[in-house]
Amino acid sequence: MSVRTIRVSPEIAHDASQGLWERDPGLSARRVLSRPQGWGIAVCAFLYVLAAVLWTRDTIVATLLVTSLAFLSATAFKFWVSLRGARYDLADRIDPEEIAALDDAELPVYTVLVPVFREANIVHQLVDNLGAIDYPAARLEVLILVEEEDEETRAAVDASDAPDNFTVVIVPQGQPQTKPRACNVGLAIARGEYLVIYDAEDAPEPLQLKKALLAFSRAGDRTAVMQASLNYFNAGENVLTRMFTLEYAYWFDYMLPGLDIDALPIPLGGTSNHFRTTALRELGGWDPFNVTEDADLGIRASALGYQVGIVDSVTMEEANTSIPNFVRQRSRWIKGYMQTTLVHARSPLRLIREIGLRRFAGFALLVAGTPLTFLGVLPFILLTGITWLLPSHVIDPLFPPAVAVVTLFNFLIGSGMIVYLNMMGPFKRGDFELVPWALLNPVYWILHSVASYKALWQLVVRPHYWEKTEHGLTTHRADGGGQ
Repeated sequence: MSVRTIRVSPEIAHDASQGLWERDPGLSARRVLSRPQGWGIAVCAFLYVLAAVLWTRDTIVATLLVTSLAFLSATAFKFWVSLRGARYDLADRIDPEEIAALDDAELPVYTVLVPVFREANIVHQLVDNLGAIDYPAARLEVLILVEEEDEETRAAVDASDAPDNFTVVIVPQGQPQTKPRACNVGLAIARGEYLVIYDAEDAPEPLQLKKALLAFSRAGDRTAVMQASLNYFNAGENVLTRMFTLEYAYWFDYMLPGLDIDALPIPLGGTSNHFRTTALRELGGWDPFNVTEDADLGIRASALGYQVGIVDSVTMEEANTSIPNFVRQRSRWIKGYMQTTLVHARSPLRLIREIGLRRFAGFALLVAGTPLTFLGVLPFILLTGITWLLPSHVIDPLFPPAVAVVTLFNFLIGSGMIVYLNMMGPFKRGDFELVPWALLNPVYWILHSVASYKALWQLVVRPHYWEKTEHGLTTHRADGGGQ
């Protein structure tokens, strides 16, 4: 029996693509640079080249000092926030008796959005994982958002024997062809009072929706989002999956609580975000031109005074097992951070008025600082190698010893802080065997640096291109639903 399939109107498709741009062009990444930004970058580039020609040595010294201080500031910010987060456990712990006391007949309608594109190989896994969610089927709306051209995935869903509450939504052809555009289509027709996004390979804890409802009931009305934690079901598959797991552990167990306790803007994760649907619509949905729409939405939510909560639940995901696949994924994430930085830097005074100077500084250090940090890794490694390999009489005329020492000190201290954070990551989750792998983080950052230069290039030549991450490459399978 075929799964119910619906097509949306041309008006919905148009609004999914152009709605945010038409309502507030300043908040859309459709335009990479505003005219003032373009002129500003051009003038600064001209002045920098002029200074490099006229005062070569002084320009090199100033560049090294500024970039090394920026690198240290961004990493020190993450270190400080994570240590703050380590002091608190802000996930809203839900008593099993509270869950058992819920009356299924009184639960609100909950919408699950699952954007998929060329995921036929994991459709059966998707249906199994979402079919295991403990929520009354009559009040659970599962919308599988499939691109119009993706006939193979549609056929796989039809052949999967999906439950009756699953609906395939055809996302009409159009540009940009991105996950946030598909999600906007789903948001337009969603019936749920609450809404959550899952990726195709996700295995959420079966009780996650009920836990999120209880967490929302305890939070204030200005809490628009509840973020569940993410973990990997194939953490031990290879070195790369171990590094992924270390990174996610420190981010969700330390970084997010630290941002939350200090009321700083939180870049949302791309999955397992539970929304009040009315608040999500007030925010205008997702920016379809931003390739990390989740991070951008977190900043816009903060600007409107909304808060993000953390719910005591885990969604298991598939960690990247392939370096080329990893670079594709991370280049998109980093490009999205660059887009988000440029969008919200168009009117910095407006953003400061909306979120305050302290939150603005947090946004700058985290969202803008992350790609800048990654861009700095390869040059600093190159500089380190040069200073160690070449004799001092060659180095000193270009890199005065004091400047080289300060620069290398900042780089090594910053790298050391991130290694320490990754060592902290496994403790709350009890994965102590992963701790020694954190020593490989400098190598892991080299991959990030490669991805950041790819991201920068794409920002210039293909700013809205959604580089797809291949799923289903692992030899492991999810255990059916988290912790």
